[in-house]
Amino acid sequence: MERIGRDISLENLLKEVLKDDVFFRTSGGGVTLSGGEVLMQAPFALQLLTRLKELGINTAIETAGDANEEMLLKVAQRCDLVLFDLKIMDTEQAKNVLNMHQPRVLKNFARLIAAGITVIPRIPLIPGYTLEHNNFHAILDFLAPFNLPEIHLLPFHQFGESKYQLLNRPYAMKNVATPSEQDIELIRQLAINAGYRVITGG
Repeated sequence: MERIGRDISLENLLKEVLKDDVFFRTSGGGVTLSGGEVLMQAPFALQLLTRLKELGINTAIETAGDANEEMLLKVAQRCDLVLFDLKIMDTEQAKNVLNMHQPRVLKNFARLIAAGITVIPRIPLIPGYTLEHNNFHAILDFLAPFNLPEIHLLPFHQFGESKYQLLNRPYAMKNVATPSEQDIELIRQLAINAGYRVITGG
């Protein structure tokens, strides 16, 4: 069996991150914790983000938001930005397809906004799922009260298949097509018409 990833201490990870400290400070960039789902390792992420903020480094996380509300808030409060994925809006479909508790996701999104956290919603565009117009309209309807300036669209690709192969896990999206440029542009125009600055590709 091949090991994927490695255990690392907080101090050793900080040493790795700080090798790019000059770049962070000259570019205005910073550190984004991604995944998988960063909140699967929330206590460690919280420690790392706290240390990075103490060092004056910009921080962000990417999350699907299906996590304990208080822990999510603690982690988000150590961030300059939260990139928050919104996927399938229908509660039953989200449970069946993604094993996600969509009401909790939406509640957590609203909680972050209420707490003054800077949040950018990101929408994966997956044919047959999130690319469906009724799903995207449901996302826009949910977002409307928050008056956010920006939205990211993430067209589906097959680059993740190799990760599943490395883990010897079945890849359920093998037969899902990538969205056409026409489909992407139609969704992009819907977002623009709703008043958003749109970034495609995140």
